[in-house]
Amino acid sequence: MRETLSHQVAVPRPLSPDPAGQAIRRANRIRRRRTTGGLALAAVATVLVSTVMAQLGDDSGGQGTPIVVIGDPNPSARPIPSAAPAPAPSPGTSLDLLVDGTLISATGGRLELSGVGPAEAAHLLPGGGGWLVVGAPTAAGRSLWVAQRDGLVQVLLAGAGAIVVAPDGRQVAWRDGTGLLVAGVVGTQLIGPVRTSLPADAEPVRFVGDSVLVRLDPDRAGHALWRPGAGQLTVGVDRTTLSIYGALPDGRLVGQVAAGDTSGTCLAVLDPKRDLKRVSTGCGPQLSEDGVGGISADGRWLLVNGRVGKAARALLVDLQRFGPDMTAVPAGPPATGAIAWTTDSDATYVDGAGQLVRVDVGRVRAGNQAQAVPAPDVQPGNRPVVVTGS
Repeated sequence: MRETLSHQVAVPRPLSPDPAGQAIRRANRIRRRRTTGGLALAAVATVLVSTVMAQLGDDSGGQGTPIVVIGDPNPSARPIPSAAPAPAPSPGTSLDLLVDGTLISATGGRLELSGVGPAEAAHLLPGGGGWLVVGAPTAAGRSLWVAQRDGLVQVLLAGAGAIVVAPDGRQVAWRDGTGLLVAGVVGTQLIGPVRTSLPADAEPVRFVGDSVLVRLDPDRAGHALWRPGAGQLTVGVDRTTLSIYGALPDGRLVGQVAAGDTSGTCLAVLDPKRDLKRVSTGCGPQLSEDGVGGISADGRWLLVNGRVGKAARALLVDLQRFGPDMTAVPAGPPATGAIAWTTDSDATYVDGAGQLVRVDVGRVRAGNQAQAVPAPDVQPGNRPVVVTGS
């Protein structure tokens, strides 16, 4: 009996399952896996940032390399959008506004954009998930910010020259030293930058489809188009185009050109596929040379700065009556900055006093000029910015 019991004690028995031990071992495995994955992601991000910065920093002309931010460095620091809706921006205004660092939606909701500062332009991102904000020019250059509706605000570019955003909000072009760069906008990142060289005084002014329109000299007439990925910028034969106001539905452009035999200017329809060759010309209205203007989405109406006698006014031009004897109807005070067409017959802009002007085509054609109304929360020295693309 003693020998039998001693044999039973000597034989090892399988241990019963230990849930706590299993959980600890599983947590250790997950921790090791996450640590390895995090180091790998950090290495990839470092290589990616280095590659992008090298591409952007090449031949910068001494202005410094623009900053490209990847990811969300500190999501816990996001400001919280105001839950209570504020008063609507203005009766009849159906677009977002940027007022002194605060985005005010058409419904009255407000979102503080911490750190953005004075802005030059703002554009809605695709899908309405946020905004791209172009900072006002400073001694250090311009900046580009992305602001999301959940309160995340990040800088995408800093120290850049002129910055333009595509109408659909999916691309950005900017001058960096002696170069022009174009990159795609995906979330809070700029991807796939492409670069070309620019003449000394040239700068991007707008997108035309997937191409970038470049004004060759701010003090002289002449533009060129550059299509990223199709080679370097080639300066064409155009030396008469002063401003481009936008595109018609068929892709042709409407711009202001020198009249030639007089000191005045005219409107012209231009073919972007043939070095901005004139297709037709329409003269008559007295146009300002400040380049401010915008075309309705259906291509019917042009709202542009000009003069009626000696008075500076915004003019409404019917592009369906384009020709040698075309006329313009005074629409309101002169515009500053972007003109936002919210429908095919309604446009909103900011005048020289920082007030909002809403143009109703039907009322203007009936002889009732648009009136300026105060924008919300505007303090002396500040100017609201209309959000385009909304």
